[in-house]
Amino acid sequence: MKITQKNLSVLGTRFKGYLEGKRLDEFFETFDIKFAAGHWCAGDFLDRFATEGYMTNVRGFDSGPIAQIERVAKAGIKGIEFHERVFIDENYRLVPSLISEVKDALKDCGVVPTNMNTNLFTDPKWKLGGITNPDPGIRRDAVAMAVQGVGVAKTLGCSSVALWPGSDGWDYNFEANYGKLLDRFIRGCITINRAAKKAGLRFGVEAKPKEPREGNMILATTQKAMLVCQAVNKACGGRNMGVCIDYGHEQMYGYEPADNLYLAKRMGVPVVNFHVNNAKYNANDEDRCAGTGDNWRLADFCFAALDTGYNGWFGEDQFTYRQEPTKAMALSREFFGNIMKKALLIYRDRDRLNRAQQKGDASAALDVVKKILI
Repeated sequence: MKITQKNLSVLGTRFKGYLEGKRLDEFFETFDIKFAAGHWCAGDFLDRFATEGYMTNVRGFDSGPIAQIERVAKAGIKGIEFHERVFIDENYRLVPSLISEVKDALKDCGVVPTNMNTNLFTDPKWKLGGITNPDPGIRRDAVAMAVQGVGVAKTLGCSSVALWPGSDGWDYNFEANYGKLLDRFIRGCITINRAAKKAGLRFGVEAKPKEPREGNMILATTQKAMLVCQAVNKACGGRNMGVCIDYGHEQMYGYEPADNLYLAKRMGVPVVNFHVNNAKYNANDEDRCAGTGDNWRLADFCFAALDTGYNGWFGEDQFTYRQEPTKAMALSREFFGNIMKKALLIYRDRDRLNRAQQKGDASAALDVVKKILI
């Protein structure tokens, strides 16, 4: 982000009031807020109740990658995340023609490819795990898929690759040896990180308490993910591996998302990416529009991003099942932008906030933020 005294000074005049339309676009541009959406946010959604998809009754609805890119652009969003699965066939082989089509569509729509996620959870092959699978052959295949995704990311022009280990974990006590799973996970991440580092891409892992694994996922918390990053970076040298912090996942296990940004900075672990959305506190992974929940907490999270010097992408990760996806993405961007504006107003007055915090004076701290947040 681009934060100067000059652009902070116009927050209360040029960007006064609620931001939408051209003023919202101008706000994102002025502060160079990099905002993206996962390609999945722009397609059809299905769950165990609507197994055919919620958009199947919409005539002509296209859930292919080109249509998804076009919807992301129509929502006013400048970046897009992908899964490598988009670019492979049923035999896990790359489809070069599709990569070329996507590159052309990105150029035509003015959308930047940001992050390449690795899908090791959709195919039933991975039901017992990806890079921690009990079968060593499947573990090798999983790592090979992730490394192949690094190549796709490099070809497409992404700046990072990521692994959300959805199938790695356990459902019951005594089902798995936790230490062995962790060893397998770290070994797999070392190989992926080396490939990413060689390609000039950052590598991030995304924590989540559960779902689809219902006991625990291998990285149940961002704090554990940071420890894994430290182990991998020690083995590989440097600090190429970091975390992707998903706001809704932090809500799931009732942790303060802002605190993890300061922890990552103190522990020397990069924050590679953000996923923004909303979920109720201590609830399931709802992935609703950002800015529709506890906006004190979200503003605190945005302030922490500013205060710790984050300069990467904020990417929507949402499953707005019953909403038209383009409108839902645009609303999420709009709400996030207005919350980020509040965080910037607080950041502008951070010296006064710091003085209150240094005294441990809650009332004085609330005096600083009250008229901004309410």
